[in-house]
Amino acid sequence: MTTTTVVHLLRHGEVHNPKGVLYGRLPGYHLSENGSRMAGLAADWFAGRDIAALRTSPLDRARETSRPLSGAFGLDAEVDDRLVEAANHLQGIVLSSRSLANPKVMRRAYNPFRPSWGESYSQIVERMVEAVKTARKEAWGREAVCVSHQLPIWMTRRAAERKRLWHRPDRRQCGLASVTSLTFEDYKLVSVGYSEPAASLYAGGSASTSGT
Repeated sequence: MTTTTVVHLLRHGEVHNPKGVLYGRLPGYHLSENGSRMAGLAADWFAGRDIAALRTSPLDRARETSRPLSGAFGLDAEVDDRLVEAANHLQGIVLSSRSLANPKVMRRAYNPFRPSWGESYSQIVERMVEAVKTARKEAWGREAVCVSHQLPIWMTRRAAERKRLWHRPDRRQCGLASVTSLTFEDYKLVSVGYSEPAASLYAGGSASTSGT
């Protein structure tokens, strides 16, 4: 008999960011009203599932996304620093064609395969895999939810599917408040699933917010 465990990677909801700042790991960026509704829809999607563990990135937007789940399942969200957003040397800038042409920005953009502007893809995968293993152990035979961010979740999925880590950011399948589900039989990954519980709230049908 094998033991089936599912680890769900939940991306946070929409963030209040009217100036279009690349906020990365900066503090003080919270869910918008729409983002809070997204978090609620995500919690509804998990209703009836056997959730035994809840872990979250330390950033405000992720912790706020975890709260409806915490209330629904009576679980405290354990903060796991390994689930944090990817480090980015460009955080704090306002994204525009002008800012992207800035020589200081261009100096960071010489190698998109690593990438040179922040934490390497391989480093992201390494820490996320360890976070998933911890969640799997904690929820063994049941299900766990880990609230994280677009790039870390997408890197985990590409690694799970044995795809190259370098990719086009505009082709990531990781919408706001989306769920990427990793199903294990004992320690073996047997499937990767994807769902968008909050798709009805995506502005203009788009779920991406500058890879955050």
